[in-house]
Amino acid sequence: MKMKLFVLPVVLALLVSLGACSKSPTVRAGSGDEPDSVVTVGITPVTRKPMMRQITVSSELVPYQEIDVYAKESGYVKDLLVDYGSRVQKGQLMAVLEIPELEIQLQQDAAAAESASERVTHAQRELDRLEAQHRPAHAFAERMNGVAKTQPNLVAQQEIDDALGKDLALEAQVEAGKSAYQTTQSQLDEAKAKQQRDKVMFDYARITAPFAGVVTQRYANQGTLMQAGTSSSTQAMPLVRLSQDDLFRLVIPVPESYVKYIHIGDPVQVRVSSLDKVFPGRVKRFSMDVAAETRTMHTEVEMSNPSHVLMPGLFAEATLTLERKNSALVLPLQAVNQTGGQATIFLVDPNNTLQERKITLGLQTATDAEVLSGLNEGDRVVISDRSGLKAGLHVKPQQTDVSQYQSANSQ
Repeated sequence: MKMKLFVLPVVLALLVSLGACSKSPTVRAGSGDEPDSVVTVGITPVTRKPMMRQITVSSELVPYQEIDVYAKESGYVKDLLVDYGSRVQKGQLMAVLEIPELEIQLQQDAAAAESASERVTHAQRELDRLEAQHRPAHAFAERMNGVAKTQPNLVAQQEIDDALGKDLALEAQVEAGKSAYQTTQSQLDEAKAKQQRDKVMFDYARITAPFAGVVTQRYANQGTLMQAGTSSSTQAMPLVRLSQDDLFRLVIPVPESYVKYIHIGDPVQVRVSSLDKVFPGRVKRFSMDVAAETRTMHTEVEMSNPSHVLMPGLFAEATLTLERKNSALVLPLQAVNQTGGQATIFLVDPNNTLQERKITLGLQTATDAEVLSGLNEGDRVVISDRSGLKAGLHVKPQQTDVSQYQSANSQ
């Protein structure tokens, strides 16, 4: 009986000792293939989705056209009908100049034209009178000449000569009358032409809008002496500045490396931060020339502004889409390791073992990359920290929200 009591404690002690020996410390990644060495890695699947590459270029809005409006004739501003912010239509009267010298000249032109017209009337009457005298004399001379040919000696030669002489004299007077009439008619034409020219010049005293737009500057006031803008005088100054603001240009310098992607009609998203709005635009024209100084190409984007919300000088950011693919094989850019021009990733195979793959990249954005070769849709790639990872390592994959992971890493 004593023997049994002694054996039981010994057995219990042995069991406790064996249990303690069976426990082993946790082994970390890379120390072996024991079950406790499995590490957790964040993964995401390779997917197909639309992808595009864009660039954003900053610039300032400029009106489609903008000019300083000058007077074509010198004169005093009699009426100024517009001011800052005045909206005008094409042909609308903006100002009237007073040109005393031209007004006097027009009066003189009118008098000269009237006098020339009277001279033409007088010359016409004189010509009519001379032609009326010449017609019967010419007819009589023709009859006398005919009789002399058919019935010689019937009429005295002196009478025949007198008739022919009178006919020739009156004919000469008619020709002189025609010449006088033509001279006076030419004088009238010249007078009317001068009157018309001066009237056109006087019409320049009425300054109208060459196109629809808004007045953005006013340089003159009522009574200001305006010098003709066509003269070489340095004193010439504009009346107002007019801007067409229903259509805007956005001039953007496109870097040389992106020139090949620019096409007429390409859509452009224009963000105006001061208005907190995005406006649509389109590439309208470009220079087809890369500037040597900046290595950029002059490109113009046009934007409609029917509600006149946009204003000249506003700062804007134009986003151009360079490339677009409707179904690209895509993975997060943070999953890619690029060394020496070669891109590699860690792929988790169906056995949860890491494989290092070389891949070929295509289109890239700030967050994603297109995969041209090396992966298939649905492949699981590691997006977590690559430290300590190597091919052949057994891992525990954990689906990870890429955006949350990026947010966590940025903090």
